[in-house]
Amino acid sequence: MSLEKITKESKATDKRRFMDACGMAFGLEMLGERWALFVVRELMLGPRRFSDLRADLPGISANVLTQRLAELEARGIVTRTALPPPANVQVYGLTEWGYLAEPIVQEIGRWAARSPSRDPTLPISPVSVMLSLRTMIVPERVGAQDFTVGFRFGLLDFRGHVARGGIAIVREPAEATDILYSGTAPGLAAHVHGKAPLDTLHATGQLHGEGDAALLVLFPTLFSLPPKVAPPPGPR
Repeated sequence: MSLEKITKESKATDKRRFMDACGMAFGLEMLGERWALFVVRELMLGPRRFSDLRADLPGISANVLTQRLAELEARGIVTRTALPPPANVQVYGLTEWGYLAEPIVQEIGRWAARSPSRDPTLPISPVSVMLSLRTMIVPERVGAQDFTVGFRFGLLDFRGHVARGGIAIVREPAEATDILYSGTAPGLAAHVHGKAPLDTLHATGQLHGEGDAALLVLFPTLFSLPPKVAPPPGPR
């Protein structure tokens, strides 16, 4: 029975291989499984518990998430550690090599944002929004600006530093920052990328901003989505 199981697993692995020496082919073998790149995306800003990943990837089942984590760990992309007492829970994080996949996430996002058929009203996770800020910031618009910004989504905090033409974001308490956004990830995305007025989002409970009034006005202007491509031609 053991030999039969190993043989079946080997055949399943072979089916997922492209038998192509191109680096892109090997990369897809590593990250091309359904939900694999989503898991990597959600770990880009630090280790997380299994339950946290499930919560921010509502379309994935517990069984599939378990499979993806095991596969990514076996491939050297994800690492599993146990938090010390009193937490006593396992967390999943990226290896040093795993973190190097961020440009893949960024460029796929930048490329896909050009599609006129992308639906920005679909759910989006806090980590995904944070990565989109690092991707879509326009260095020329930052100029000599130097300030801190906090982001609070329920119990999940991030701290950003806008300077030197970009924004550095880490997962740590959003305290003593020049401005602070609190609310929902879709609300922040609508404000920064969709340019929805902060007052409107505040009225609907999606996003609240506090701190330096001038910086609150400035912040969403630092980001720009790439121009849309022409829509595909309709039926003749």
